[in-house]
Amino acid sequence: MSPILVAADLVAILVLVFGLFVPRHKRRDLVVAYLIVNVGVLALMATLSSISTSVGVGLGLFGVLSIIRLRSEELAQHEVAYYFAALVLGLLAGGSALGVEVTLGLMAAVLVVLFAGDHPRVAKRTSRQQLTLDHAYPDDPDLRARVEALVGGQVQDVRVLRTDLVNDTTVVEVRYVPSATPAREQVEAR
Repeated sequence: MSPILVAADLVAILVLVFGLFVPRHKRRDLVVAYLIVNVGVLALMATLSSISTSVGVGLGLFGVLSIIRLRSEELAQHEVAYYFAALVLGLLAGGSALGVEVTLGLMAAVLVVLFAGDHPRVAKRTSRQQLTLDHAYPDDPDLRARVEALVGGQVQDVRVLRTDLVNDTTVVEVRYVPSATPAREQVEAR
């Protein structure tokens, strides 16, 4: 295994975590997970590429690594993308099948694509909530107006999960662009 690739992997994971993820998403609890997954996969790949073992053993180990972390907490889609990128960077740097130049190019491509795809200018940041409303809303415009008043933002999508006509409730999942004014102040002002 090339020391250049080990150094490149460490630089790449630091850029991924501290240059992209933390400044954009502010979730410090995932920092350790991303770092250790990357370095762990790098070490595992380096070990597997230096000994003669079957491909099935290696793939099985990576499957276990992925399943353990992804099932322990529900992650948002962008968090899964960063998790996958950390895995890929470790796989690329720890493998020996590609040349150093190709590997460095692929590692840079992962970072560039993640930078561009998760850039705040690509799309407005949205929030998602599940709400239980104290009224059964059979009419979509009334439902949408009520949800917008509650969340205090521009509603992108409202999906009815359950309507209970007996208890007069509606459970919805809403995706919205938050406004600068907190929702509670907007509802109280009406």
